[in-house]
Amino acid sequence: VVMAATRSVMRAVRVFEFGGPEVLKLQSDVLVPVPKENQVLIKVHACGVNPVETYIRSGTYARKPALPYTPGSDVAGVIESVGEHVTAFKKGDRVFTLETLSGGYAEYAVAAANRVFPLPDKLDFRQGAAIGVPYFTAYRALFQKGCAKAGESVLVHGASGGVGLAACQIARASGLKVLGTAGTEEGMNVILRNGAHQAFNHRDPNYIERIKACTGPGGVDIIIEMLSNVNLDADLQLLSCAGRVMVVGCRGRIEINPRDTMSKESSIVGVSLFLATEEERHECATAVLDGIEAGWLKPVVGLEYPLEKVAKAHEDIICSSGARGKMVLIL
Repeated sequence: VVMAATRSVMRAVRVFEFGGPEVLKLQSDVLVPVPKENQVLIKVHACGVNPVETYIRSGTYARKPALPYTPGSDVAGVIESVGEHVTAFKKGDRVFTLETLSGGYAEYAVAAANRVFPLPDKLDFRQGAAIGVPYFTAYRALFQKGCAKAGESVLVHGASGGVGLAACQIARASGLKVLGTAGTEEGMNVILRNGAHQAFNHRDPNYIERIKACTGPGGVDIIIEMLSNVNLDADLQLLSCAGRVMVVGCRGRIEINPRDTMSKESSIVGVSLFLATEEERHECATAVLDGIEAGWLKPVVGLEYPLEKVAKAHEDIICSSGARGKMVLIL
């Protein structure tokens, strides 16, 4: 009982009702969670912000957490304590996570030990917070669902955000021909520096024709699609025979002509990291850690916000005019 009375408190973002960014409430009296068996407690230095977190917060997403909850899954920080049976980590280890149990928009977060990975010294905490969801999603889209092979071509549609840049780096390192789109000159430069062989501005009215001119009559083998509600119809025109569109992001409905898939026997495949099996997650983790070790996996950090500005971060990730890397909260 005495222990409970002295448990320390922390600052954390809490959501008490679904809605707009204004429902994100920063509280300073949230109890620091205690790791149970096979769990670790992490002192959070940075936490990634992902578009999916805005959909969950709004209440429109398929998965609804029980209220109140703290958003956030990609944290990077230092192990504060470990629960029973945890042997892989000890207090003081630098780590990053794929997901947390207590929520990442907080000073401390609990995570299952098998969702936590060592953060090498060559990456800082901001970069560590940009690894989990983006790189695991990009790897899953390209290989586990997209069956990408060296020598094939990939178009990353919306390549300057977290998942897009991850896809460019992974695809380039794996021997694919990489094309990317972005909405600004700066975004195009970022993707060219991070693995794309060619960049196109998706605000240019003729950009689809330019991509076609670049790929020739063969078309593109794989499209990694971040905004399928806008681009899916055009994507089907760009594909090669047996080409596939990997739907990573979507914000609404779109009309397509299914005949476009028949003429090329192309496919549209949805991608959800939440549905990955333990084995598939392990495969993603191995690829990601190998990439860090080899030096080609270098997360690009974009806009940074303090925890107090979390509502602004949620607004900007949906409404800003062009991403340049992974958005992170800094603690």
